[in-house]
Amino acid sequence: MNAMALQTYGGPEALGPVELPEPKVAPGEVLIRVKAAGVNPVDWKLAAGNLDPLMVTHFPLVPGWDVAGVVERVGLDVPEFRAGDEVVAYVRKDQVEHGTYAELVSANVRMVARKAESLSWEQAAGLPLAGLTAQRSLRRAGVPGPGEPAATVLIHAASGGVGALAAQLAVASGARVIGTASERNHEFLRGLGVEPVVYGEGLAERVRALAPDGVDAALDFAGAGAAEASLPLLRSGPGRLVSIVDPGVTELGGEYVWVRPDAEGLAELGRLADAGRLTVPVGGTFPLAEAAEAWRVSQEGHVRGKLVLTVS
Repeated sequence: MNAMALQTYGGPEALGPVELPEPKVAPGEVLIRVKAAGVNPVDWKLAAGNLDPLMVTHFPLVPGWDVAGVVERVGLDVPEFRAGDEVVAYVRKDQVEHGTYAELVSANVRMVARKAESLSWEQAAGLPLAGLTAQRSLRRAGVPGPGEPAATVLIHAASGGVGALAAQLAVASGARVIGTASERNHEFLRGLGVEPVVYGEGLAERVRALAPDGVDAALDFAGAGAAEASLPLLRSGPGRLVSIVDPGVTELGGEYVWVRPDAEGLAELGRLADAGRLTVPVGGTFPLAEAAEAWRVSQEGHVRGKLVLTVS
């Protein structure tokens, strides 16, 4: 099968085409013919060796954890799916080697959910990692809280891949959402039901102008001091502060979130999409052979929504 892979750690220039054997399909797994694969910053961070202290890696390394495609065949004891089913998955395995930048990928059923009918292949491929990250971040921040009135949530980098999904999920829960973004993305955020503010110096004053009593929770998808800047704005304490980019948030009393494969969570996101309460903004698409260029665009840090590779 055709794939894009790394022979050693490196940047976009280290990513190139390879021909690999068809993946084996273990009991409890499905083989997915990839229609589209999501591109995430973790892909090129992993390629640079940043996750080497955390995860066992084998070369050639096929990057990618997001996939939307069609079940090619199922392994032993897989009553959940059959060949021909349209699915999405967050394929993060225990060891890094066989990712989704390929024509075929195997995945355990605990990672796989049926594709939302309302989403295109490209939108569906952009949903798993970002959607599950957004979902988990909101839950860890206590949004929505059981029996509580509607929360006011501050989301940093609200127009990005994770932020735009978190904003929609928060709005769907009944929360009021204030989101930081550059001014060129403010109209986009308003379309999602978000009250936009410019990030940077004076942020606290701008947020206080909208929410004089502060916010109930803050989600940091930006880094660069966003978690620390959120502390004086939280009216219920630092326990409702989460970050996906700054492990130091724990020193502030907040929580650091790392997404997990979650088939039921992914299915829930699909149901929200089909109910018209969640969409996946796609910031750009690239053919599989141009994955390196997609990484370069991602590294620039100005993408609105998700970048996606089209495979078949």
